[in-house]
Amino acid sequence: MSVSHLMSEINGFVWGPYMLALLVGTGIYLTFRLRFVQFFRLPAALGLIFSRHNNRGQGDIPPVQALTTALSATIGTGNIAGVATAIYLGGPGAIFWMWICAVFGMATKYTEALLAVRFRHVMPDGNMQGGPMCYISDGLGLRWLGWLFAFMGSIAAFGIGSMVQSNSVAIALKETWRIPDVLTGMVLGLLTGVVIIGGIKRIGKVTEKIVPIMGIFYVLGAMTIIVLNLDAMPGALTLIFKHAFTPIAAQGGFAGAAVTSAMRFGIARGIFSNEAGLGSAPIAHAAAQTSEPARQGLIAMTGVFFDTIVICSMTALVILVTGAWSSGFTSSALTHLAFERGLPGGGGLIVTIGLVFFAYSTMIGWAYYGEECVSYIFGTRAKVPYRYVFCLAIVLGAFQRVGFVWDFSDTMNGAMAIPNLIGLLGLSSVAARLGK
Repeated sequence: MSVSHLMSEINGFVWGPYMLALLVGTGIYLTFRLRFVQFFRLPAALGLIFSRHNNRGQGDIPPVQALTTALSATIGTGNIAGVATAIYLGGPGAIFWMWICAVFGMATKYTEALLAVRFRHVMPDGNMQGGPMCYISDGLGLRWLGWLFAFMGSIAAFGIGSMVQSNSVAIALKETWRIPDVLTGMVLGLLTGVVIIGGIKRIGKVTEKIVPIMGIFYVLGAMTIIVLNLDAMPGALTLIFKHAFTPIAAQGGFAGAAVTSAMRFGIARGIFSNEAGLGSAPIAHAAAQTSEPARQGLIAMTGVFFDTIVICSMTALVILVTGAWSSGFTSSALTHLAFERGLPGGGGLIVTIGLVFFAYSTMIGWAYYGEECVSYIFGTRAKVPYRYVFCLAIVLGAFQRVGFVWDFSDTMNGAMAIPNLIGLLGLSSVAARLGK
């Protein structure tokens, strides 16, 4: 049995029905426990992003920079390549389940950030440290489980945060401009290293600038294509809602998909994109300058909204209204084809540029997550060596097989999620009390 085949088998087990039920079930439970916070308080949460009175309390970076750092890690290749892969493997119905995952994931993300601020502590170097490893250890008293999360998180960063990102960028640049994979990996590794060497304060300043620009650039391009193909929108929405509950037959280059495939790949790629339940984003939110855990929870909740409800939906709708979904293409190549069909001569360039910036920002954010996890285990001295290894993984990921890289990332995501979800369920009463 090859390594790639073995990883695929492990991934299929990790992301089986039990994991999907646990992830979505936790979001549903927290939604009721928190009195539908994502529905009733979303407008207020969006308003907090533009508030001038956020920077109150102890912390390393302003609350909005904590959000952009978290968004830099979530808005990545999952929004471009991940959505396309979900449609290729699960059909258009996968997008419905991605939306369901996001709606309940907003309650999960709210709880993660709230607990991260509540149980954070100051490190010997003067910086804040928080996240699942802290609220599992200090809140539940399960130090071994907090350690396990940190261990899994430090490894997962090499998949979702480095190899997947450089792999997708390398494919896009090679197909567009014939740039060698190795060169792409080396440049990305170097540019990431330049930023992360300055720690969370430099990361926050960089992400605050690039995240809004790259998001607006990509969304405007997608909306232009959707408007030009507005007559195809009813059919696209019909495909999404109909095949979320009924199988879809093979057509064109599309092999067909069962409802179980739509559910599995829609939820898996949704989690890969917005990371609700993985426990990654609260590591960034723990660094926010705030004394109000619930306030940061609301700010964090908007991350899922922007990532999945807005950006992932844009990608999916472009793929469907242009008819590219049945072409037989997958990953970033499918999204590239869809944008090029929608805007001949310039659409593909939007995807390529968007992919590069999305991936780069994700690498910056996940480097911070990984180093915080490894410093929890080995102390602050482990941060610098980890940064070098992380950048090396970026280089190596550029020329790995795409199937292996995706399976590795999905498996590590699942390994992170289990201890985090235990922490969220165990501390849900704390979140409900602080959120009043």
